[in-house]
Amino acid sequence: MTAQQDFRTHRLVILGGGPGGYEAAIVAAHFGAQVTIVERQGMGGSAVLTDVVPSKTLIATADAMRRVASAGKFGVHIGADAGTSADLGVVNSRLLALAQDQSSDIRTGLERAGVRVVIGEGRLLSAHKVHVDRTDGTELTLEADAVLLAVGAQARELPTAKPDGERIFNWTQIYNLKEVPEHLIVIGSGVTGAEFASAYNLLGTKVTLVSSRERVLPGEDADAAQVLEQVFERNGVNVIARARAQAVDRAGDGVVVTLADGRTIEGSHCLVAVGGIPNTAGIGLEEAGIELTESGHIKVDAVSRTSVTNVYAAGDCTGVFALASVAAMQGRIAMAHLLGDSVKPLKLTEVSSNIFTSPEIATVGVTEREVAEGKYQADIIKLNLPTNARAKMMNVDEGFVKIISRRGSGSVIGGVVVAPRASELIFPIALAVHKRLHVDDLAETFTVYPSLTGSISEAARRLHVHI
Repeated sequence: MTAQQDFRTHRLVILGGGPGGYEAAIVAAHFGAQVTIVERQGMGGSAVLTDVVPSKTLIATADAMRRVASAGKFGVHIGADAGTSADLGVVNSRLLALAQDQSSDIRTGLERAGVRVVIGEGRLLSAHKVHVDRTDGTELTLEADAVLLAVGAQARELPTAKPDGERIFNWTQIYNLKEVPEHLIVIGSGVTGAEFASAYNLLGTKVTLVSSRERVLPGEDADAAQVLEQVFERNGVNVIARARAQAVDRAGDGVVVTLADGRTIEGSHCLVAVGGIPNTAGIGLEEAGIELTESGHIKVDAVSRTSVTNVYAAGDCTGVFALASVAAMQGRIAMAHLLGDSVKPLKLTEVSSNIFTSPEIATVGVTEREVAEGKYQADIIKLNLPTNARAKMMNVDEGFVKIISRRGSGSVIGGVVVAPRASELIFPIALAVHKRLHVDDLAETFTVYPSLTGSISEAARRLHVHI
């Protein structure tokens, strides 16, 4: 932004207080714009209140259970019988309180930056006017020079498997549980289904995972999915592949899941995790001339613009990637473009993501599948983690590091890490992808010995081409 630019009269209205909304609000406020953010739940949106923060806190508890349960292998014995158990009432109370604290911190930060926060439901009257029904019963109309839509998505429901919050849950209701389920049936083998199946298995629940596809995590790296399936099998998770759930019904103190082929599965509880649908209905998008896809997502370009010049969109409602980090990046890019700062379009080939199963699965950039399909010419090295000295010390007996480099140039274009805390370990590979570093740049960078990152540099060394 040049010294001559002044955005103090620029009125920006943001619908949605999730990562895409609040990150954009902070950027716009920093530039001096007049920012109003409208959110119906609380700051942070579903990502903080009902999705990412609560689920990952639950998973952190499950991982603590895993580490305690394996303490005996380190020569550490806890309690008289070294047994472990989880008080799910305490666990869920803690994670919901943590989510509320995080939401409160976000709101405090926004207000400190000069952002006006309005709690209520907003809808577009036009591309320059937003109507808000506030939770206190009052109404408000906001004039806007620009609008950012960050309205998120909600759990998709099956008409024959309606969640009741007692025995049949979607992912926002699962925290109602006060005791660890005896037998949890999870419908859906994507990221959400796999994460909850992994977590509740570690918490001591019998878990059955119903997958309509041939394997768990069908959209992810095949080697990573295979490792997770092996862990599931070892830990007693029953995966029913190539099976589609037709209905879920209450049956006394339990549930019955009916499959399309007529088979039935009985359990104590059921989690339906079959994706999400964008919150784009009934908020005036069509009336404002904003184009939607067939799935109801908002069409955006690489700088988050919609089909209407002054309206931008970010997050799950765009259908780009259902990741909080992508939503935040879309929001920041939108504000940079709107307010005249230097802007770099969103590059999906640089997005890093993580699946918080045990072990975690982190990926970035080009995939091995894309290489196999001929979209990229690349060299691939996969280094199994159990050969790493630090992994042996940590009792890590599964996982790997995979690096993908462009054939000829040697630049790093993708990678996969399957390991404890893979979400942290993927960063050096993501940095290499973003900065187009050569494999030798990774190989020649000092790592601590012993460390899990040592396997990243070792994999890079194996991709070195002798000149």
